[in-house]
Amino acid sequence: MPLLHKREGTAEELHHTVLPVERGVWLLTPTRPAIVLGSSQKEEDIDHAFCAANGIDVVRRRSGGGAVYVHPTESLWIDIVLPRGDALWNDDIGKSMWWIGEWWASLLAGVGVASTEVHRGAFERNEWSDLVCFAGRGSGEVFPNGQKAQRKIVGISQRRTRDYARFQCIAYFHWDGALHASMLPGLQNDASRIAELASPVPESLRAANLAFPSIV
Repeated sequence: MPLLHKREGTAEELHHTVLPVERGVWLLTPTRPAIVLGSSQKEEDIDHAFCAANGIDVVRRRSGGGAVYVHPTESLWIDIVLPRGDALWNDDIGKSMWWIGEWWASLLAGVGVASTEVHRGAFERNEWSDLVCFAGRGSGEVFPNGQKAQRKIVGISQRRTRDYARFQCIAYFHWDGALHASMLPGLQNDASRIAELASPVPESLRAANLAFPSIV
């Protein structure tokens, strides 16, 4: 069973760190807040002047999806590496993230968040999902059970090579809808709804055992 690995650095450094091609759970802590664009996202989606004035780095990751905000204390950023050929490997990109969601659900149950569901359907878009990760509903992502409205608990994106998959996961201890609307001008028309996109996780999750679950 692989150990938990921990690393700190700027969001750009952490996204460009080459992780070993072996089963691993990586707790990544940014030293500065950053808004991280998806691989094909437009630069004009971001208010660069606002971010610069407020000490927020703007970086880009290699996995797809909308923008993700990372913060030294307000978010929980975990990357999971799985080599091709591992018993958990699945060639179906959507289904390959189901077990990641189940892993998160088990972590959440351990800190008292027991009523969750893992999305197993196709990606569900809305007017903001190309802008911000937490607006969409992707395979493997975790939501409150029975709640069709977003209120996402865990967001997941994936980067694949011929050798491995790197699953990039984010949850929030604190979600600031107004900040997101300021960073992403396309969200400004309905800041109150932006505030309801995320369901923050308990502070006790910081002390959870982040190693692979025993079912693996």
